[in-house]
Amino acid sequence: MSDPTDNDLTANGGAGQPVIDSQRMFDSAAGLPEQVFDAAVAARGLEGLPERHRIENVVVLGMGGSGMAGEVLAATAGPFLPVPIIVSKGYELPAFVGETSLVFAVSFSGNTEETVEAASAAAVEGARMVVVTQGGELGRLASSWGTPVVGVPGDLIQPRSGLGALAIPALVVLEEIGLFPGAQQWIDFAVEQLRRRRDMLVGDGLLGQALAARIGRTLPIFYGGGLIGATAAQRWKNQVNENAKVAAFWHTHPELCHNEVVGWGQHGDLTRQVFTVVNLRHDFEHPQVSRRFDVVNPLVEEVVSSVEEVRAEGEGHLAQLLDLIMVGDFVSLHLAAREGLDPGPVPVLNAIKSALATGVGV
Repeated sequence: MSDPTDNDLTANGGAGQPVIDSQRMFDSAAGLPEQVFDAAVAARGLEGLPERHRIENVVVLGMGGSGMAGEVLAATAGPFLPVPIIVSKGYELPAFVGETSLVFAVSFSGNTEETVEAASAAAVEGARMVVVTQGGELGRLASSWGTPVVGVPGDLIQPRSGLGALAIPALVVLEEIGLFPGAQQWIDFAVEQLRRRRDMLVGDGLLGQALAARIGRTLPIFYGGGLIGATAAQRWKNQVNENAKVAAFWHTHPELCHNEVVGWGQHGDLTRQVFTVVNLRHDFEHPQVSRRFDVVNPLVEEVVSSVEEVRAEGEGHLAQLLDLIMVGDFVSLHLAAREGLDPGPVPVLNAIKSALATGVGV
């Protein structure tokens, strides 16, 4: 992958101290445009793909950062496909999966035990499969199944830093099958927007750093509208968890208007010291969802530290979703930098995997 920028991405963390970034997470975030472009190229021309008329449903298997690839697919291609897309996160394979299913098994390392087990079950059921991975056990199994494989670049260290490499291949495959015509155009629009957004994010004192400063040491809650907003909000929450090592939460309009908003009815003296709400907006919100933001904002503003807003730019669903995601990645990294934390390593996740493998507690 080409060098994304010559700028100094990590000159300081916004709080006067040098950034600690042992796994170059800032550089990975800045490289998202090139990663998306390269992933589309890598996924072209796969052999052994099924014919369109044989596919009745699409299933994406994946966990964590790899599972987010499925959410991106469902949010950007799902509304336009003639067949449903299901994102399955866990050990169990949906019971309907069979010979008319197209299953994307996505595992950054290839050793995610939930995905390996579910993918193995899909292969037994005769599903048509495409594997996206760096290798590992899933890569070995894919070879034995004769399944098309899209490789994830080996210079990526963490799944969350490889969203483009993990998510884009499925869009390309769906286009080549004939289920999602025009996908490449939307990918091109996304690359253009990500390059524009990068110019606003790289360096000191710009968008990501400023929003991280306003969030400060409060706990962020991310609200989005519809599929694009919900997917962005989930990604922002996950990135703050893993990069900044901070608790965070997310919800989506219109659902939150039927439950969560009632929870702001008391304890305002406490919640306004603890929480910041960040609204993630885009151009494809249902008109009533847009109105709900306007109605809910004044109610929430009274009981949280502040209500912030980030609005997506770009042409198309994919561009606007990835645009929001890129901003969120930088915000989470700047939150880590403000506290002098290294965003890359996630020792608690490694400890959990080790405990499961050995039967010894964390």
